[in-house]
Amino acid sequence: MFENLSDKLDGALRTLKGQGKLTEINIAQSIKEIRRALVAADVNYKIAKEFTDKVKEKALGSENLMSAVKPGELMVKIVMDEMVSLMGGQAAGINIKGNPGVVLIAGLQGSGKTTFSGKLSKYLREKKSKKPLLVACDVYRPAAVDQLTVVAEQAGVGIYKEPGVTDPVSIALNAIAHAKSNSYDVVIVDTAGRLAVDEAMMKEISLIKESILPTETLFVVDSMTGQDAVNTAKAFNEMINYDGVVLSKLDGDTRGGAALTVKYTVGKPIKFVSTGEKLDEMDVFHPDRMAQRILGMGDIVSFVEKAQEQFDEKEAKRLEKKIKKNKFDFNDFLSQLNQIKRMGDLKSLMGMIPGLNKMTKNLDIDDSAFAKVESIIQSMTNKERSNPEILNMSRKRRIALGCGRNIHEINMFIKQFDQMRKMMHMMSKGKGMDKMMQGMPNLGNKKF
Repeated sequence: MFENLSDKLDGALRTLKGQGKLTEINIAQSIKEIRRALVAADVNYKIAKEFTDKVKEKALGSENLMSAVKPGELMVKIVMDEMVSLMGGQAAGINIKGNPGVVLIAGLQGSGKTTFSGKLSKYLREKKSKKPLLVACDVYRPAAVDQLTVVAEQAGVGIYKEPGVTDPVSIALNAIAHAKSNSYDVVIVDTAGRLAVDEAMMKEISLIKESILPTETLFVVDSMTGQDAVNTAKAFNEMINYDGVVLSKLDGDTRGGAALTVKYTVGKPIKFVSTGEKLDEMDVFHPDRMAQRILGMGDIVSFVEKAQEQFDEKEAKRLEKKIKKNKFDFNDFLSQLNQIKRMGDLKSLMGMIPGLNKMTKNLDIDDSAFAKVESIIQSMTNKERSNPEILNMSRKRRIALGCGRNIHEINMFIKQFDQMRKMMHMMSKGKGMDKMMQGMPNLGNKKF
């Protein structure tokens, strides 16, 4: 995300590398390029100028800082601090307290409200131990109710709908009553959108809010619309005074202007960011982490959090014992691949790791990267998966036929698996890195 903005900011800050200190001249050059980068990212010029003026003021006032701090690093720190402040400073929570807590979802048609409603319900169920109920109040869009029904099933949550009823207010009120009598503690009301801000839509969403008195109102905006997203967010806020913003489609060709300036312009925090269509592709918005990613520093904190969510202590101890005995098998390997996949999109994960984010931005990496390995393992019998050493030529031929690969590919995978298993075993025994590398001399030079 924000690749163009990241590249341009990197170029603007690169001019300071190799400089002995910050001066009015090199600061002015860098500031000019930063402002251009922000405007190109669809940030309003007035906001971009105010932002860079603050950066310039702090940079010029940094003369008394330790000389050990390089000018380029110092400017990056100043830009990051101002960017974090511009985007809200810190993560904002969601208010779901109540009996039940009621969350109203608003936005234009096509902004991703229904998908986000499902993502939020899954997030609350899995990470907050809540029992959410999705409510279908989009009574206009064809198949809107059916779409929410599918989303609810995928998220593993309940849904309330009244097919044929055209009054969204009565549906929402009945849903809340249904939630109270069926022990649902959060109600998420998915409302209708329009192609543009209009009086009828505003009246309807205002009436729904006045009737159900939500504990939280979230406005979902398509981040690909750039500065228009900020203008729409402002118009909606003036009418319904929502509590927070959700930026959807952040994985698309977004220039970043909305994420950077919606808090400044509207005065309401960004609470969540939504990326792909999968229900787990949603994150709480952290201004500091977003600033780090925009400035090419990765987001190691979010990466660790995603890893911790998938961490199973009992499974880890079981694997540790098997590795020490050199009994790590294909079932264990497949289990670890699935654990990595559950963390999210592979390219996005790699982009969170400092250093890898720039290396992977032009690579075509997706979840199918593991498909070849998975197909080979899944073509094995249970006995073969548990006992890799029994794989003779006859068995390899049968596996090759089962997965549509050739013998060379099967041999290459098994060889790399054996090398990896030896490496893991040596690590568990406390062997040094030199001996470990001696045991796998050609692993890094072979491709599978």
